[in-house]
Amino acid sequence: MNQLNQSKDINFLKEKAKEARIEILKMLNIAGSGHTGGSLSATDIVAVLFYYKMRHRPNEPEWKERDRFILSKGHAAPVLYSLLAMTGYFEKSLLTTLRKINSPLQGHPSSKLLKGVEVSTGSLGQGLSIANGLAMGLRLQKIPARVYCLLGDGEIQEGQIWEAAMTSAHYKSDNLCAIVDNNGLQIDGRCAEVMKIDPIPDKWIAFGWNVINIDGHNIKEIINALDEAERCKGKPTVIIAKTVKGKGVSIFEDKVQYHGVAPSKEELEIALKELFSSG
Repeated sequence: MNQLNQSKDINFLKEKAKEARIEILKMLNIAGSGHTGGSLSATDIVAVLFYYKMRHRPNEPEWKERDRFILSKGHAAPVLYSLLAMTGYFEKSLLTTLRKINSPLQGHPSSKLLKGVEVSTGSLGQGLSIANGLAMGLRLQKIPARVYCLLGDGEIQEGQIWEAAMTSAHYKSDNLCAIVDNNGLQIDGRCAEVMKIDPIPDKWIAFGWNVINIDGHNIKEIINALDEAERCKGKPTVIIAKTVKGKGVSIFEDKVQYHGVAPSKEELEIALKELFSSG
């Protein structure tokens, strides 16, 4: 069984990211709850991972040589669900069951309920530790697969992240790539005001990582960064992706109140009109 066809076509990837944003907003509106801002800020990154970079087989989700994706910021589950559905892990109609009782699409991803979800996440700060274990395990088994771990910028205030970062560098886990969704906002306000995290790149450099800084909404930059990360040998790579919370819909962009609030019917109509008319 062949792996999912990979595409480096910029316009194709932009369209897939737009499609994912539409699916995210629709499922959140139906659910009436969930996390809008951080799902939309990460959409371009996750779309490029699933449609370009990662080696994976939607019809064979437990393929041993697959690349692993860990959504450490588990509250952004809608972005993962949208890409899993779009790439064929399950029918899109299931997206309408987000956060419903007995649905496999819980508010935070559950590996016990949904194929394609590598690990259950949501307790912030734990994803990079899990990614370390996966990366080291793959290397010990001589499996040529990579691990991608998406972190929130507010999440890296957690001490466990830095213990994990130290571990990754110590074991020279060059099959591991962390990505920081640096949208500048967390549930209680601006990261700089809640607990200052800057300068982010310098911290990772000090911990022994290869650091790449990009615009997290520029598809070409995302592609180039992921390719560079794969070429880097002898140390793990972190991509610091500057993003905008709520990206793609002007009424949500850079607004902390949409961290954990679903769009209303009126907001959804405005958002869909804006997305459908965008290039």
